Amino acid sequence: MALGGFSAPGWLGLLGLIAAVVVGYLWVQRRARRYLLRFANLELLERVAPRRPRWVRHIPAVLLILALLLLTLGLAGPTAKTRVPRNRATVMLVIDVSLSMNSTDVSPTRLAAAQDAAISFVQHLPPGLNLGVESFAGSATILVSPTTDRDQAVLAIRSLKLAESTATGDALAAALGAIDAVNQLIPGSDPGQGQAPPPARIVLMSDGKQNTGRDEFAVAAQAGAAHIPVSTISFGTLYGTVTIQGEELPVPVDDDSLAKVAQLSGGEFYHAGSNQQIHQVYDTLNQQIGYQTVRRDVSKPWFILGTLVCLATAATALLISQRLPA
Repeated sequence: MALGGFSAPGWLGLLGLIAAVVVGYLWVQRRARRYLLRFANLELLERVAPRRPRWVRHIPAVLLILALLLLTLGLAGPTAKTRVPRNRATVMLVIDVSLSMNSTDVSPTRLAAAQDAAISFVQHLPPGLNLGVESFAGSATILVSPTTDRDQAVLAIRSLKLAESTATGDALAAALGAIDAVNQLIPGSDPGQGQAPPPARIVLMSDGKQNTGRDEFAVAAQAGAAHIPVSTISFGTLYGTVTIQGEELPVPVDDDSLAKVAQLSGGEFYHAGSNQQIHQVYDTLNQQIGYQTVRRDVSKPWFILGTLVCLATAATALLISQRLPA
């Protein structure tokens, strides 16, 4: 917890005030004791004043000082770090559907496992976040433009179909275009007028090296310059194979290319070699992308506690001395 409501002089002033209350109370107690010793008939005093523990009479004063401390903390404007869902952010989920995604090294296939994990990822994103879905093989296709409608995204992921080739660069370029298009529609996000666009990120899941289309590294650098990081997921193992036209071909996962794409764009690289690992990766991304840590005012609980202790002070004073403290 951080305290940001007062400057150092303000803090010293409030603490000095509380200290003055404590000193004043102690002074009044000493003064009252001197007057008590002047009483001529102590036996009569003991008869009219019932005996009670001396410490009990100090309870209201202690509670009053505690209430002042709590209220002082509330006035100081304490803040604490809190995780809150992101709003107005945009995420493009880009999924490789090249023929190598039909490999069974991940059960039941790479694509089926990727679909299952991606659907879980989509369903757990904060509702205020705009999500788009794109598939790519030899060309890129925007299946769902960024929207808060999760049903469209789930339906698009379930309908993914395999195709030939891998055009990673084209997929990244299409994702950047979709993000730019949605930013044009969001009020208060015009770079020409000095208004920063909402945060955006691309989540790219692939298993192979590109073999057609634009240079993926050049587009990744372009994404980095636009402050749109690309989180890449390399999905599969080194021992994957796929049968194409009756011939079994090796389709090892390509970590190096995807790691470089993430590095050039300012994003993170992940490798998942099993169904469980891909779910773990998406869970991590959900926490990173869907939520942000902000400082929020937490003074209200201190004011509530201070008020309750003030009420306890009054109640205790009435019970002990049958009167409110003067």
